[in-house]
Amino acid sequence: MKKIILLGLICFLSQTTFAQSKPDSLSYQLELKKINNMLAQRALKLVKYHESLDTHSGIFGTETKKDIRRSHDILVDIVNTDNAIYAELKILFELRSVQPTHRPNDEKVSEANGTTFVSAVNKLSNQIDQLRTKTEKDEHHQETIILWGIIAFILMLGSILYLLLLKNKVKA
Repeated sequence: MKKIILLGLICFLSQTTFAQSKPDSLSYQLELKKINNMLAQRALKLVKYHESLDTHSGIFGTETKKDIRRSHDILVDIVNTDNAIYAELKILFELRSVQPTHRPNDEKVSEANGTTFVSAVNKLSNQIDQLRTKTEKDEHHQETIILWGIIAFILMLGSILYLLLLKNKVKA
């Protein structure tokens, strides 16, 4: 009985370890889900086994051969489930051993993405610098236009005043 509980604990711990690694492979995820379902079924069968051990249908509350056979059948079913879990774990380990071969490609892709991001950042910073210089030129151009406009206004106002003064001197 202790061996079964220990086996269940080992399966549970291995399941949580695999769940934390989270590789990208879809087949790995499906296999992990299958094992989790099998572990859940095993836990239900273990509960059923414990209930069958407590069942005594004989006269005066004794255990009969039928009770013992039922408990034995449930225990055999649990062992068969454990064997199936071991087979699936073997497949899962094989899938996991395939995963590291793809990791260098992932590193190359992430390195390429990194260089792409760096070049994009450099390009954007150059564009920002160009926009700043263009904005400064536009502001300077606007200031010169306003200055020439003020000068033209002052000259027109001065010429109008000069002409009005000349007109008044001619009348006087």
